[in-house]
Amino acid sequence: MTEELVAGRAWYDVAPSAARLTHSLRDIGYDFPTAVADIVDNSIAAGATRVDIQIEYNGADSNVIIADDGQGMSSAAMLEALRFGSRRSYARGELGRYGLGLKTASLSQARLLTVVSRSSKSVNRTCARSLDLDLITEWDQWVIVDPASTDWAVGRAREWLAEQTGTVVVWRSLDRVLPEKRPEGGWARRRVEALTRRTAQHLGIVFHRFITGLDDDPPVVISVNGEKVGPWDPFATDEVATHELPAQRFEVEAAGTIGWVRLRRFILPPRDRFSSPDQFERLSGPLNWNRQQGLYVYRAGRLVQWGGWAGIRGIDEHTKLARAALEFDTDLDGAFNINVAKMRVTLPAQVRQLLESPVNELCVLADDTYRKTYRAIGRPVPADLEVPSEVRAVTQSAAAAGLALRMAAMQADQWQAWEAIEALIRRQSPEIAELLGLTTSEELR
Repeated sequence: MTEELVAGRAWYDVAPSAARLTHSLRDIGYDFPTAVADIVDNSIAAGATRVDIQIEYNGADSNVIIADDGQGMSSAAMLEALRFGSRRSYARGELGRYGLGLKTASLSQARLLTVVSRSSKSVNRTCARSLDLDLITEWDQWVIVDPASTDWAVGRAREWLAEQTGTVVVWRSLDRVLPEKRPEGGWARRRVEALTRRTAQHLGIVFHRFITGLDDDPPVVISVNGEKVGPWDPFATDEVATHELPAQRFEVEAAGTIGWVRLRRFILPPRDRFSSPDQFERLSGPLNWNRQQGLYVYRAGRLVQWGGWAGIRGIDEHTKLARAALEFDTDLDGAFNINVAKMRVTLPAQVRQLLESPVNELCVLADDTYRKTYRAIGRPVPADLEVPSEVRAVTQSAAAAGLALRMAAMQADQWQAWEAIEALIRRQSPEIAELLGLTTSEELR
C-alpha cells in the first residue's frame, strides 16, 4: 500500500482484487447471444465488412470463434483492448462505450479468451494475447499472457488472417455454456445447437441495419456456422401496405451536451394485407405480435432495446401493429444511461414527455387499422352477416367520429381524461361504444 501526502491529506492506492472483481464482472448481465453481439460491435467499429462466427461443439473442448476482416490491432493496441476499463477514447458514432465489452462479454461465457490480430496489409505479422481467468484467480493479478506458439487457436486464427487484416476472438473453457457434469452428453449438444440458432436470430435483429447497409457504408456480412444471417426489419418496410407516419426530431440536452433524437413511426399491415402468411408470422418476431409492439431504440444504428412502450402506455391487442424507431447517437449515451451490455436504456424524462403525444397518435391509428378487419385476429366475417351498404355507411361514419374524438383528446393533451370517458361509455352504453369503435379487445374475442 502506498501512502503519500497530497495537499496536506493522506491518500492510499488500493488496487482491487483481480480474482474477485473479474468473477463479479462475469455476472454483469450478458447471455450467450448478447455476449457474441458485443464482440461483433467491436468488429463493426474496426471497419469489418465480414464477420464469421463458429460455434463448435466438442464436449468439454467446445469453443467459439469470432473472426472479422477489420483493420486489426497492433500489439500495444491489443494490450489496451484487454485492459479492464480501456483508456482509449471513443469517437462519436462508435459502438463501444465503457472499455469493458471484449473482456466482460467473453468471460461471461468462457474462462479463457484468446485474441489474435493483424493490422498491416503489407506485412503478414500477427500478435496474440490471452486472458486466462484461472491464471488471474491463481495469481490474483491483472495478467495477460502470450499463448503458446503451438496453441491450435492461434494457428486457426493465422489461417484466417493469412490474406487480410482483421481480428480473431476465441472463447474456450465454456463453463457458463456447458454443464459442469457430462459436457459431452446429449443435453449439452442440444443446448449448443439451440444457442447457435438463438444467436443467429439475435444478430439478425440487432444488426439488421448494418446487414442491409447503414447510410453510405457497405453491408456487413455476418455468418454463423457458415450460414449468412438475414436481417429482420421490425418495421416491414418492404411490405407495400406498411404505413409510415411523418418522422419527428427532438432536441435533448444532457450533461452539457445537446443532441438529437429521431422518432419514426410505423403501422404494420394486418394479416390479410401482408404479402404472405409466412411473412406475417416472421414479422411477429421472437416475442410475438403483442409484445413486439412498441419502441425500438437504436444507438448509432444498432438496436439495443425493443418491445413495450417504456411506461408511456400499456401493451394492447388493438395496438399490436404499432412499432416505432427511437434513434440517438453516442453523444447522448449519458442521457439514455445505456448499460455495459448495451441491452438496456432508460428514457430520459424529457424524452418520455416529448414522446407521449406522437406515440398515442400512432397507437390510435394502429387501433383503427386493427379494427378494420376481423381477419387481423383470425375471425372472417360470415357471409350471412354481411351488413347492408346504408347501415355500413352509418357505422363507418360513427367509427370515424370515435377516431376523431380520440385524436382530439390526444392533441388537447387530455388522453388520460379520455380513457376514463371511454371506459365510462363502455360500461354505461356498450352499444354506443361499439358504434364508435370503442370496443375492448376482450369483447372482440
